[in-house]
Amino acid sequence: MDALVAPSPVAAEAARRRTFAIIAHPDAGKTTLTEKLLLKGGAIQLAGAVRAKGNARRTRSDWMKIEQDRGISVATSVMTFERGGLVFNLLDTPGHEDFSEDTYRTLTAVDAAVMVLDAAKGIESQTRKLFEVCRMRDIPIITFVNKMDREARDPFELIDEIEQTLALDAAPVAWPVGRASEFAGTWDLLDKHFLPVDADDAGSIPLDDIDDPRLDELVGAERALMLREEAMLAEAGLKVFDLEAFREGHMTPVFFGSALRDFGVGHLLDGLARYAPPPGARAGDPREVLPGEEKLTGFVFKVQANMDPNHRDRVAFVRLCSGKLTKGMRLKQVRTGKQVPVNAPLFFFAKDRQVAEEAWPGDVVGVANHGTLRIGDTLTEGEELNFRGVPSFAPEILRHVQLEDPMLAKKLKTALDQLAEEGVVQLFRPLDGSLPVVGVVGQLQLDVLQSRLKVEYGVPARFQDTMWSMMRWVTSDDRTAIDRFAQANRRDTGEDHDGELVAFFGSDWRRKRAEEEWPALRFHAVREQHGLEQMKR
Repeated sequence: MDALVAPSPVAAEAARRRTFAIIAHPDAGKTTLTEKLLLKGGAIQLAGAVRAKGNARRTRSDWMKIEQDRGISVATSVMTFERGGLVFNLLDTPGHEDFSEDTYRTLTAVDAAVMVLDAAKGIESQTRKLFEVCRMRDIPIITFVNKMDREARDPFELIDEIEQTLALDAAPVAWPVGRASEFAGTWDLLDKHFLPVDADDAGSIPLDDIDDPRLDELVGAERALMLREEAMLAEAGLKVFDLEAFREGHMTPVFFGSALRDFGVGHLLDGLARYAPPPGARAGDPREVLPGEEKLTGFVFKVQANMDPNHRDRVAFVRLCSGKLTKGMRLKQVRTGKQVPVNAPLFFFAKDRQVAEEAWPGDVVGVANHGTLRIGDTLTEGEELNFRGVPSFAPEILRHVQLEDPMLAKKLKTALDQLAEEGVVQLFRPLDGSLPVVGVVGQLQLDVLQSRLKVEYGVPARFQDTMWSMMRWVTSDDRTAIDRFAQANRRDTGEDHDGELVAFFGSDWRRKRAEEEWPALRFHAVREQHGLEQMKR
């Protein structure tokens, strides 16, 4: 019999990674859960704070001034920690729908997601939208029903809503014992443990079975009876957890708890360790990439400016897909063919960071960026390869940017260029030379842009309505047709940040008319790096 072949170091390290995002509707408790997960993982010493290396400075995971002022997340935070021999890369995404593009891009970089539901509200509008993005990418989802220590809906009703609204099988792996002020903990349906609400991670109590009389002593006879009845109904009438179905994106395991009270968080983290997949194969052009390959590949899914305002830095967030990254490597930026030095790759703990001596598939590292790297770029050790699927969506709001002080025009251009690279807004420059146009999904994005222009760049600005209500990217196999269209519509065309032609329309009727008048052209609602993709309008 042949001896078993040990996995390569790259494959072994990849198998230790769990890279996941947290998605939720605003106010479901996502940021609180994030901080408690970090606390469990030893990445922070105090919930609500990330302790910087070497001193007692504390930094919230929501680190921008506007995030702290408004109590919202407006940018994805990346945090890495180690627990139980596994490395967790946690990406905390914005919950507000106005920042959905940042979340969509982040979901291209993860292997699983935790969906946080408010126990009183269940599936909400933004939850549904984010779930659909996960479904498009076959991302496995673990559900955490939060705020069980408050008034909550019936667990059967919540599970039914998940199945009916999301067309996703839901399998409870825990069951709540009591509700609201009577909430006493959860019963682990798989391992037959009772997890008391006030116990630490090691405080689960193994019982012979759910009929063990010790359960009555622990939670009271009335709650024990209710649990036995509900658990019997759950095991008889609900789905049994199936790991393969979960990893294929057809089933979600459901956990219950309270992030604020730090209950159920350890159980959730154990579930991530046991069930969430390690990095898998990634579709690329011209070939699929396996995580255990020796040569490094990765892609940029986010660029963040001014994480350290004192240095006006720009950091590209790179998801590694294969190979080993070591400090000092030089990588090929496939889009331009240029060599990019990686002298000090970074691991993140929200705003704080430390130099990564090495990184492996599944890890997210920061690379210092002076405008070279852009969202969607692929990095390799020389291979001509592109990862696809980092999208830009046609914005829903278009505004001119107007300076309060015309002497700051040069600073405004620099600021808008950097914030467009970061993906805060989309930037368009009209061909007729009129004021630059910014495109956003929602009004809150404009508020963030205005705040960051003033706070980070010292450029007070305001926004002015445009005559347009929508834009589309324009492509054609006939370059002459594109030039003729641009020349004939100079007032209603422009270039995006990458120099691609865009068309502005005052109404959907005008867009349809343009399609009829210019049959050689294609008008796209979605653009992916290294290619345009037409989507349903």
